[in-house]
Amino acid sequence: MLNLIDRALREDIGDGDLTTAAVVPEGSRARARIEQKAAGVAAGLGVAGAVFERVDPELDWRAHAREGEWREGGLLAEVEGRAASILTAERVALNFLGRLSGVATATARYAKAVEGTGARVLDTRKTTPGLRALEKEAVRLGGGVSHRSGLFDAILVKENHAELAGGVGEAARRALAAAPAGVTVEVECATLDEVSDALEAGVTRLLLDNMSIDELRGAVELAGGRAELEASGGITLDTIRAVAETGVDYISVGALTHSAPALDVSLLLDPLE
Repeated sequence: MLNLIDRALREDIGDGDLTTAAVVPEGSRARARIEQKAAGVAAGLGVAGAVFERVDPELDWRAHAREGEWREGGLLAEVEGRAASILTAERVALNFLGRLSGVATATARYAKAVEGTGARVLDTRKTTPGLRALEKEAVRLGGGVSHRSGLFDAILVKENHAELAGGVGEAARRALAAAPAGVTVEVECATLDEVSDALEAGVTRLLLDNMSIDELRGAVELAGGRAELEASGGITLDTIRAVAETGVDYISVGALTHSAPALDVSLLLDPLE
């Protein structure tokens, strides 16, 4: 995480904070309040605190909220120390905090929409480059479940893989034969015929891509408990409940990370004697 923070700070500060150097009297001290200005889930407080510490280890950071807590707004944290250090770290810290809280908040809304159905909300690999681990942790804090971390920790046979292998059934058999011990094999299916082919090959987890509600119900019936089922493709807050009620086990939502709006947070500073 520190490498990521360092890159973000270099991007913002460059050769120095020209405004702060020009305007803020040397030796000035301040206390700053970080406020949550909209309802949502707090996430990224640890990262934000680490940003301030990276800029100035003598800054005193105090969080006033718990990670993963839904709040209507109010005080998230305070930071006290050199005023110049607080101002230099401010934007990078708030960018992490707002972004990650936004992902957690979006996830919480989707998770709330499927309560009582047994379905779990999954993230995807549609993450901000370099921020995947942090965004996936924000999904978890919002009540979602993390899918595979990347291409290295699970096998997911997609449409293009199947096309090159000669079909879903053949791709599934190859994937199962080549999978290292303990590695999950999941196969994407766009039709009920492909569901049958994947089940016949012995796959125990299927991704049901862009299927209608009726097709999802048909896939659940075909699987008959032999495989975990994940619905995916264009699912929104307005449609996710109906998808969950078909009986699928998981619902993956790319919007959790690729379209979540940042939660509105701000920093207000008070000078100290």
